[in-house]
Amino acid sequence: MLHEHGTEEKVKVELDNFEHGFPEGFGPGIWGHLAYVIGIAFAVFQLIIAAWNFLPSQAVRGIHVGFLLLLTFGLIANFTARTNFQRAVGWIIGGVGFFCGLYQYLFYAELIQRDGDPTRLDLVVGTVLAVLIFEGVRRMMGLALPLMCGACLLYWFFGQYLPAPLNHRGYDFDQIVTHLSYGTEGFYGVPIYVSATYIFLFILFGSFLERAGMIKLFTDVSLGMFGGTRGGPAKVAVVASGMMGTISGSGVANVVTVGQFTIPLMIKFGYRRAFAAGVEATASMGGQIMPPVMGAVAFIMAETLGVDYSVIVKAAVIPAILYFASAFWMVHLEAGKYGLTGMKKDEIPSAIKALTNGWFLVLPLAALVFMLFEGFTPLYAGSMGLALTVALILGASIVLGFSNIALRYVFWIGLALIAGSLFRNGSSVDIRYVAGIVGVLVLIAALTQGGRATLAACRDSLADSAKSALTVGMACAIVGTIIGMMTQTGVGTIFGSWVIGLGEKSLFLALIMTMLLSILLGTGIPTIPTYIIVAALAAPALAKLGVPLIISHMFAFYYGIMADLSPPVALAALAAAPIAKENPDKIGWEAMRIALAGYVIPFIAVYSPALMLQNGDPMQAQLGFYGAVAYAFVKAVVAIGLFGMVAIGFLFTRMTVAERVVSFIAALCLLGEFQYSDWVGFAIAIGAVIWQWRKKPVPAAIAA
Repeated sequence: MLHEHGTEEKVKVELDNFEHGFPEGFGPGIWGHLAYVIGIAFAVFQLIIAAWNFLPSQAVRGIHVGFLLLLTFGLIANFTARTNFQRAVGWIIGGVGFFCGLYQYLFYAELIQRDGDPTRLDLVVGTVLAVLIFEGVRRMMGLALPLMCGACLLYWFFGQYLPAPLNHRGYDFDQIVTHLSYGTEGFYGVPIYVSATYIFLFILFGSFLERAGMIKLFTDVSLGMFGGTRGGPAKVAVVASGMMGTISGSGVANVVTVGQFTIPLMIKFGYRRAFAAGVEATASMGGQIMPPVMGAVAFIMAETLGVDYSVIVKAAVIPAILYFASAFWMVHLEAGKYGLTGMKKDEIPSAIKALTNGWFLVLPLAALVFMLFEGFTPLYAGSMGLALTVALILGASIVLGFSNIALRYVFWIGLALIAGSLFRNGSSVDIRYVAGIVGVLVLIAALTQGGRATLAACRDSLADSAKSALTVGMACAIVGTIIGMMTQTGVGTIFGSWVIGLGEKSLFLALIMTMLLSILLGTGIPTIPTYIIVAALAAPALAKLGVPLIISHMFAFYYGIMADLSPPVALAALAAAPIAKENPDKIGWEAMRIALAGYVIPFIAVYSPALMLQNGDPMQAQLGFYGAVAYAFVKAVVAIGLFGMVAIGFLFTRMTVAERVVSFIAALCLLGEFQYSDWVGFAIAIGAVIWQWRKKPVPAAIAA
């Protein structure tokens, strides 16, 4: 919905908040209407490209970047400018950015023909594009990411003057601009390709599902299942955020949406403010590793590795379950330690009733999962999932106008039969038929009052999705600087040789170095650039040390997520701080403690590849593949249980320092690779649990 303000009124908003998304609305007066219309145009363009990909890939990437720049500068001007003149300047700058992106489409054939021999106009447009991308990211997300990419540019321009082995042969200005602003290894590389196809589509998919009531369904089911248990509100936060992660794939977005409900609820029931916010931050960040949608990184990883998206999803399933189980375990122990209770029965909705009323909302998600695992492309699966969601939303608004219950059943059965007939051969469906069905539903909905309101809400979802895509899209664009620099200079091989040299002495040290690199690089920047940098630098080196390729990339992915939970700059903690009214640093430290499993799961997967359903597990020869998977899962569960005891200091009763140290040693043994390490770890773990159980206080009734 557009917010109307006086045309000269400044909309008050902190600039730093833009990295968590723009405020509600699109700005004041006519400027807000302009942003709203362009947002819809952006979304419609992406939908058309997803359904009928009639443009060359390079042109699609260029127009996508053009829209990103236009809306980024326009919205920033709308929300921060004091006068109409300043807003107009912002939109003009955005318009220049749009032309720079459109240049790829307008001169597509000519650019291919003169590849490597740019004209003066090519160099001017390429340079302006670079300046606008850097400035747009700076204004939206602060200095961290532009400074990092700027350092890469400096190395690109002046690296030939460094001592060996850090130096390169040197490159002219036109070579760098051509490589960076044209072709597919700079701004228009794999990340922006993924942003222009999969990411935008799945953001739209999640937005429509939320509009259909998915958040309420997830929250009600979570409350019904766990609200009354010990520390129930925190368990609700973990489960609801995990469910939301299946459709949103965005950590910060989950904090802002689900956290508005769960953080105050946890505080109300006795959880410390920092802990409550830490729980939500931890659970929300896990949305990026929760199949089927996961985060944008998963799509980039699939493209980088050249594998089906379903392969990435399968590798992520068990670690994602362990991650959320660990957070659930942590809040359970915290509740036991401080004697926190659950919610009263009359405060808890019925999970069965919630599912009975909203079961149909799960259908698009189920269809998406089915198609992904049947081998359909994410683009096709996402398009069909989105079409099904829109059909459900419009269908629900249409049947509300039917007073006769029988007519409602006839409508839904007829719609189901039509949809089912399209899939009767079990193969892909011509998107034109699907568009036709949606078009008919739109026409019918337009004839009813409730239907028109629903169409307006769908239109708002299109504009909101365009706004939501800006942060991810701009990050994908600017990291092209790093990719371009690495591909042209070959600097990645230098760092890779260091990792390999270290790994020859100790793989564990090489993993520690990679973990620290991910967390340090991820300080203050989104997960996407963190993953891309570390994957380019360290993942190939880890693969040469015998780590399966997918696991080496997932290793970089996981610690890019952990960076958003790690102080001093923990983006998820910053997003949760205003809701909890607590210091972000305190929230960050609590989130690190709660997310301890996230820090150890990648290490377990490296030494036990079966945890990510990969071959090469040491136990595979003895137990077979699925036996090795089961063994790795059990070992990880025990290790996570021990780390939870260490972090919270409670099992059946409060633990002493000595008990925590012993439990920590047991957990490390289960992570180790020395002879009999697993058996030593299991033995110590059993002893620690029995010792705690014997110390368990006797209930007063039994003692009497």
